[in-house]
Amino acid sequence: MKQFRYILESLVLLAFYGLCDILPAAAASGMGGWIGRHIGPRLAASRKARKNLQDSLPQLDDAAQDQAIRAMWDNLGRVIAEYPHLETIGRHHVELQGVEVIRHALSQSQPVILFGAHLANWEVMAPALLDKTGLKLGLVYRAPNNPVSDRLLDYARSLHGKLETIPKSRAGTRRLVQTLKEGNSIGILIDQKYNEGVSVAFFGRPAMTSPAFVQLARKYDACLIPFRCRRNNGCDFTVTFESPLSLDGDEIDVIARAHARLEDWIAQKPGDWMWLHRRWGKNEIQEA
Repeated sequence: MKQFRYILESLVLLAFYGLCDILPAAAASGMGGWIGRHIGPRLAASRKARKNLQDSLPQLDDAAQDQAIRAMWDNLGRVIAEYPHLETIGRHHVELQGVEVIRHALSQSQPVILFGAHLANWEVMAPALLDKTGLKLGLVYRAPNNPVSDRLLDYARSLHGKLETIPKSRAGTRRLVQTLKEGNSIGILIDQKYNEGVSVAFFGRPAMTSPAFVQLARKYDACLIPFRCRRNNGCDFTVTFESPLSLDGDEIDVIARAHARLEDWIAQKPGDWMWLHRRWGKNEIQEA
C-alpha cells in the first residue's frame, strides 16, 4: 500500500512540476496559490493548523485565524509551484537586506551558519545569495519519505547541482562537519520537531529542538546569523539577514534566543509559516 501511495504521489508531483516548469514563474506561483487556498482549508490537516495557531497566538480572533490558515495554504501552494523556478526567482524576484552582516563574518575568516524557519518560500534564500554575492551555501534539509519526491525537490533546491545539499542523516552529518571544517557556510532550518533534541519553549510550550546549529557554531567558530524570508506579492520576496546571535550562555539559552527571533517573525505575519508542523507534544512523531 505504501509503495502504491508513493507511485501515485510521484506521478502527481511530476505532472505538476512539469506544468509549472513550462509556465513563467509568476504564473506558476499564482496557479499554485489558487489551488492551495481553495483546496487546503477544506482538508482535515487544517484542524491541526488551527489548533497550533490558537495555542500559539491566542490573541487572534476567528476571522484572523481563518485568514492566516487561508494564507498559509496559499503560500504552501505557491512554494510547491515555485520549485522549478528557484534560480529565476532568486535572480529577479528577491531583495536581500543585511548582506553586510554575512560579508563582515566572512572577512574575519569565519564560516557562517544561516538559520531560519519555513517562512514564505525559504528555498529562495540560497539562490538569491548565490546570484547576488557568489556565496555557495551547503543546504541542510530533511528528505521526504518518497524517494522520487526527494530526488526531484533536491534537483530543484540544488539548482541542478550548483549548490551542495546535505540531508539530515549520519552521512549528512559527516558532510556537514566537513563543509564547516573547510571554512564553508551552511543554511539550516530549526523550526521542526526533533525527538532526539532538547526541550526549549517555543510560543510558551516545550518543543523538542535540535541543538546541532549551536554546537556546530561553537565547535567551528561560525557566525550564527538569523535569516527571514517574507513574501511580498506573488513570487516577490525580501530576505533579511539580522545581527548575529550571541553564543553566550548555555545551549538552552542560545536556542531560546533563536526561538524568540522566529516567534517574532511568525507573529508579525502568521500566514507565512507552516502551522501544519507537529512542533509540540511528546506523543507526536517527527515530520517527514
